[in-house]
Amino acid sequence: MMRDLPENLSLLYVTNPMCAWCYGFTPVVRRLRALWQGRVEVKVLFGELQAHDTQPLQHEHKERLALSWHRVQERTYLPFEYRFFIQRSFVFNTEPACRAMLCVRLLRPVLTLEVLRAMHSAFFVDNIDLKDTMELVRLVRLFGIPENLFLTLFESEEIMQQMEEEFAYVDSIGATTYPSVYLSTEDGPQRLAAGYVDLGELEQRLLQLL
Repeated sequence: MMRDLPENLSLLYVTNPMCAWCYGFTPVVRRLRALWQGRVEVKVLFGELQAHDTQPLQHEHKERLALSWHRVQERTYLPFEYRFFIQRSFVFNTEPACRAMLCVRLLRPVLTLEVLRAMHSAFFVDNIDLKDTMELVRLVRLFGIPENLFLTLFESEEIMQQMEEEFAYVDSIGATTYPSVYLSTEDGPQRLAAGYVDLGELEQRLLQLL
């Protein structure tokens, strides 16, 4: 059946480094890319999930987050470190992590999904604060991205503007649920999934759309 499918398919994966369901879903996207190697290109886009919050997490928000983490863990068996919720004044602002990932996509596009997976793990397993610029530097350095090159781009007005434009584009295609996956077509992006689905379901939807 694969022989009859078009080549050079392009998928848009809308995600966020601090989104629990995205943490669960990034391995699915990586497996899909590996299985469809040479046929599917995945472009990672970043959505504005509380991208400019300035207030510490309140108790009600912590409860909602913890419930979400539990659900992801039950579905995917991935590890989580729940000591995160002991913190008293954590500000859940995802913009720096998204901007760091945008830098990675520009500097080392082939590593985007791998660095994203590392960011998910850093946040959800190691409780690393992805708002901390030096933590982001340390993470990208593991993938061979030089500190000075990364920081020059990360702290530039241009990348901040580009980040806001990407958030606006993601909103414009209706990707308000993270994760989401779209197939790029001549008529614009066609939604494959809004929210977590397993690999079999994602492949089935892709085949149906084709």
